[in-house]
Amino acid sequence: MPQLSDRTTTFTDSVIRRMTRISNQYNAVNLSQGFPDFEPPQQILNRLAEVTKEDFHQYSTTWGSQNFRDALARKIKHFSGIDVNPNEELVVTCGSTEAMMAAMMSVTNPGDKVIVFSPFYENYGADTILSGAEPVYVPLIPPEFNFDVDVLENAFKQHPKAIIVCNPSNPCGKVFTRKELEIIADFAKKYDSFVITDEVYEHILYKPNVHTYMASLPGMKERTITCNSLSKTYSITGWRLGYTHANPEITDRIKKVHDFLTVGAAHPLQEAAVTGLQFGDEYYTELQEKYTHKRNLFLEGLDSIGLKHTVPQGAYYVLIDISEFGYESDLEFAEILARDVGVGSVPGSSFFKEPENRYIRLHFAKKDETLYEALNRLESIRSKIRKG
Repeated sequence: MPQLSDRTTTFTDSVIRRMTRISNQYNAVNLSQGFPDFEPPQQILNRLAEVTKEDFHQYSTTWGSQNFRDALARKIKHFSGIDVNPNEELVVTCGSTEAMMAAMMSVTNPGDKVIVFSPFYENYGADTILSGAEPVYVPLIPPEFNFDVDVLENAFKQHPKAIIVCNPSNPCGKVFTRKELEIIADFAKKYDSFVITDEVYEHILYKPNVHTYMASLPGMKERTITCNSLSKTYSITGWRLGYTHANPEITDRIKKVHDFLTVGAAHPLQEAAVTGLQFGDEYYTELQEKYTHKRNLFLEGLDSIGLKHTVPQGAYYVLIDISEFGYESDLEFAEILARDVGVGSVPGSSFFKEPENRYIRLHFAKKDETLYEALNRLESIRSKIRKG
């Protein structure tokens, strides 16, 4: 038999999705894979029911239906202040996962370097390798997950083609300040790099933190590729509706890559999701209030149990420090936690380039009763998990 691809030799399956399977195996409360257990907004579901009886069952325009792109352009303008040409600057993708892959393949050549902050969402390293590029990791330093400016510039001195910025960040919940983003932007301009942003948690923030759009900074619209998704904002992770926003030259290339990757996102779901894109400001205010409540509920519960944890500024993840249990492998600990305590988590090492085994990631995008059940189970953690 001929050999398989060298570039995928080091790949494993997604640890996040694996932990969902392990959670299901042990009937654990699944706080590993980041999807809600509550319904999307009823208005979107009502529109979906209507769409099934209308003529949206064939391909839309490859880069997204006109209705969807028009509504999306208006929403981006409303929140970022950026004027968007829906026909020349947007590509609708099959989730932000495809958006990131299409962006990477559109701007990098084999051998190019791409800066990735660590910890990082697990797809970024894989996307870089699949594109034939080389990741250059820059650590975000716990517990605030700030970066060292000198270390970052040293990475830029390697003349990377791009830097990936997840803001708010999965898994650590960091919200980059405007000053931090300006530092990144200045380096990108100085060393002539693209900035690829992942902004899927743009509306899930905790006061006083504010989301700043990288593309809105002076001189950055032309070199920023924004990857985003409707999954988290409207609780429709299974719909796989994402998009890229970039200047026309970049977007023209992304359109071609996207066409050969997936042809197009699901037409009926795009039409139904237009309803969400037209929501008023009150929806996003209520969304922030909902997740602030869930964060407070969950963190207070962890505090009462005595588990050390990070405090997310945005997104809906928290890193639990498991150092007290003495396990060399956080993966082993996560599997035991699912089996013996009944709570599913993700081992933190899957997010760090550094040899980091002291964290597991939990998420709180769940109904209150689900979070209470998880906390009730975690109360027995020290009696059910022996020291490693």
